[in-house]
Amino acid sequence: MTDKTGGPAFPANHFDLAKSEHGMTLRDYFAANAMQGILASRNTPKSATNEEIARISYYLADTMLKERNK
Repeated sequence: MTDKTGGPAFPANHFDLAKSEHGMTLRDYFAANAMQGILASRNTPKSATNEEIARISYYLADTMLKERNK
């Protein structure tokens, strides 16, 4: 991992694309999946704001990246 994003989520050799054009990062992919689980859970408080859910999702994504790099 070269940065805090984990690199591209679905890496492929596309030599004609700039580095920033390779789609979502692994961090974003992890956060999106975490958010999906949070929103689908019956245990998520109805009072949770969108910002809180996003923050928790990225916290979980960052934790997954940290564990992945051990």
